[in-house]
Amino acid sequence: MRYRLAIFDWDGTLMDSIARIVSCMQAASRDAGWGELEPGAVRNIIGLGLPEAIATLCPGIDAERAELLRARYAYYFVEGDATPMRFYPGVEAGLARLRGREEQQLAVATGKSRRGLDRIFRESASGHWFHASRTADETLSKPHPRMLEELLAELEIEVGEAVMIGDTEYDLEMARALGMDRIAVTWGVHAPDRLAASRPVLTAETVPELFDWLHG
Repeated sequence: MRYRLAIFDWDGTLMDSIARIVSCMQAASRDAGWGELEPGAVRNIIGLGLPEAIATLCPGIDAERAELLRARYAYYFVEGDATPMRFYPGVEAGLARLRGREEQQLAVATGKSRRGLDRIFRESASGHWFHASRTADETLSKPHPRMLEELLAELEIEVGEAVMIGDTEYDLEMARALGMDRIAVTWGVHAPDRLAASRPVLTAETVPELFDWLHG
């Protein structure tokens, strides 16, 4: 076992939810009167907390319009958009394989809200797979390392015994700030050369490669 604790990002790492996020954010922006958002710009902010994402996408937006955009995004993501979201092929089997190890602990560190993560836990029946989780609205958004610090404290794990796995520089940089090992995955939103700047211990190009390496 390489690490006692494996911490996973959610969107773009475990679940293929990128298309849903992009379409919902674009619709919310139109409803809020901000205009059309480029898909690439929306992809770039996946992983940030929603307030931070809106501030990045819509520089100078006033508080009232930002709140309207946030509310419309929440509506589309939960009710108004049917773009499918599924675990990437091999993720469920890979996590089950890790869960079969007696001392292995698993956690989630995500830009989702607590309400959003709990909802997807219920819908996918996956909440019991993880020993702990942190969301952007109950601590600080990535790339600040606070959510990782809190997970380590809750699970009583030393930083050298944990690894962060994610598809964005936000995931990798929050781990780097703590001196935590980090793994980049290339099937999400940020390009491999951008991820490489954070010096991951592994850049996984396929789901089996990731879980084989974690399994040791």
